[in-house]
Amino acid sequence: MINIKENEELNKLNHSCAHLLAQAVKHLYPTAKFWVGPVIEDGFYYDIDLGEEVIKEEDLEKIEREMKKCAKDGKKIVRHEITKEEALDQFKDDPYKLDLISRMNEEDTVISCYTQGDFTDLCRGPHVETTKDLKYFKLLKVSGAYWKGDAKNKMLQRIYGVCFGDENALNEHLDMLEEAKKRDHKKLGKELELFMISEYGPGFPFFLPKGMILRNVLENFWYEEHTKEGYEFIKTPIMLSKELWEVSGHWENYRENMYTSAIDEKEFAIKPMNCPGGMLVYKNSLHSYKDLPIRCGELGQVHRHEASGALNGLFRVRTFTQDDAHIFMREDQIEEEIIQLIAFIDRVYGIFGLTYDIELSTRPEDKFIGTIESWNRSESILQEACHKAGHDCKINPGDGAFYGPKLDFHIRDSLGRVWQCGTIQLDANLPERFDLTYIDKDGSKQRPVMLHRVIFGSIERFIGILIEHYGGAFPTWLSPVQVNVIPVNNEYHLDYAREIKSLLEKEKVRVEVDERNEKLGYKMRESQTSKVPFTLILGNHEVEDHTISYRIHGQEETKTVSVDEFLQYIRTVIDDKKLNQDL
Repeated sequence: MINIKENEELNKLNHSCAHLLAQAVKHLYPTAKFWVGPVIEDGFYYDIDLGEEVIKEEDLEKIEREMKKCAKDGKKIVRHEITKEEALDQFKDDPYKLDLISRMNEEDTVISCYTQGDFTDLCRGPHVETTKDLKYFKLLKVSGAYWKGDAKNKMLQRIYGVCFGDENALNEHLDMLEEAKKRDHKKLGKELELFMISEYGPGFPFFLPKGMILRNVLENFWYEEHTKEGYEFIKTPIMLSKELWEVSGHWENYRENMYTSAIDEKEFAIKPMNCPGGMLVYKNSLHSYKDLPIRCGELGQVHRHEASGALNGLFRVRTFTQDDAHIFMREDQIEEEIIQLIAFIDRVYGIFGLTYDIELSTRPEDKFIGTIESWNRSESILQEACHKAGHDCKINPGDGAFYGPKLDFHIRDSLGRVWQCGTIQLDANLPERFDLTYIDKDGSKQRPVMLHRVIFGSIERFIGILIEHYGGAFPTWLSPVQVNVIPVNNEYHLDYAREIKSLLEKEKVRVEVDERNEKLGYKMRESQTSKVPFTLILGNHEVEDHTISYRIHGQEETKTVSVDEFLQYIRTVIDDKKLNQDL
């Protein structure tokens, strides 16, 4: 899937199409006022104030027709520059544009606008030459969006769309969106009984029994793989005092995202990150240079305040479990440790069939702690280690954490969509703030350097990504139910089905027997709908020959093998974490 925002030509097309949308809306709804209409990864949107009028999904077709009419006129899209005073006068009746103008920097004495026919908008550009270039577009949906993303502000109407340079590219994109709808993790999470969201806890997901199986398998896998890499594990409290968050810098830099409470007239905060607790664990004992690196892992539950409008299934929640690790090391160990860590992340993503790109996020412009010299040195180390690990990294300026630069791992799923999951953050600042030390070979106290890192990002979000990546049809090792056993006739075949179930359970296979008095065809269809990797069909021949007939999810062919052969086969598929059920 193409990132439209990063593709220069598509960015220009979609930027221009956002203006075309605004022009059409202004024709149909003359009182409309417009906030912003940016290009995003998968198209564009425009936030609109229509007063009391409400645009519904069925109105999008009408707006599209007007957009096509405006495009057919072929008006030139003309850039012109005006002074700030002229802009304030020209848009004096539009509070949204006045707000944008008032927040421009003092040095912006000249403001650019773009005009197409009877429509003018503030914009830096660039745009296509004429509206005739905007032939292949589609409006996708309409939703509500608070002005400036603040729930205290007025709710605006947000119309999403996408534009391509040719019809085939647009149709391919729309087909992909249809496939993505089928894979929506909220839809599949409900159908497959994995998780739920209650009105009593917006942003706080409930994991159902099958979802807990999936979650536990992922967590056990995480512990096993980290044990191989020499990690030790901790658990830190979920609530700690305000003083700790002041030391860490979170109180000053992250306060608006934290939940707080008073205990014994003292202010506490529920942790939004696991890092400060990890610092306290390190400080709990003395460390020698010989002990380093110390790799300390924690599956730690954190809470962060998210605006209600931003909540989205498992993708955007208010509580989640980060697969955190903090690695404490000497300066001479940094490069080797990062190279080893990149190889570890590569191996883990490969098991799930996920490819990725790496991005180096550098020092934020405003909120950061530490010296610029320290930041520059850390950024250089991360970039060099990435190259030595055999990977390129794209620079993402200004998007580092407030305490240090980071390598972000952007995974690509089966539909080509990109998700930011893993991260490696180099931090010399928190060790300084928490006065972390180790005893060097000459007996002197030295300051360790620290890496923060996650691989999944969060358990919840990663599960959501996997649901959509696999379309709910998980590899056997991850699937909550690995085998569904269907007796053709309960009267004659149920005992054998239960015997096979017992044999599979001894092999630690997750298995169910469908004992309902339903027709075989109905049970088979339900097994496919439930996306169980293996469906076993047991009838007269299987009972008599002591065999198993099975069908793999998504396939039409039924195969018959001996019981021992099937047990060995499925054990191999599970143990080797095969992405496909076929060997």
